[in-house]
Amino acid sequence: MLHHVSFGVSDIERSAIFYDAVLAPLGYGRVWEDLNPGEHDQAVGYGVAGGGDKLAIKLRPSGQRPPGPGFHLAFAAPDRQSITQFHAAALAHGGRDNGAPGPRPDYGPHYNAAFVIDPDGHHIEAVFNSPE
Repeated sequence: MLHHVSFGVSDIERSAIFYDAVLAPLGYGRVWEDLNPGEHDQAVGYGVAGGGDKLAIKLRPSGQRPPGPGFHLAFAAPDRQSITQFHAAALAHGGRDNGAPGPRPDYGPHYNAAFVIDPDGHHIEAVFNSPE
């Protein structure tokens, strides 16, 4: 259904470092970037190597706000260990804890996740929902 999602960020370099770190354990990385100031937005796109972006971060130095309560973006994780690595990388790169890695039995019998808030206030999650 979705082609991609974009987040406005107040500091493109800080956010790119954050998303490089948190998405790597999940198997995602930069698939394109435009970090040169000019007539186009400074932005970075993330996805699976060789594919298009599924998440783009775009510089919005003033007036950017994360979506309100109830919105978050969940990234598919390849296994439970990658969820722990995602969470640790987020905390090490300016993110805030919003739910430690672990099972979420209220969401399903195999649902494991971690929740963080990025440096601009966007709520993100890594989830693995499968028996190992």
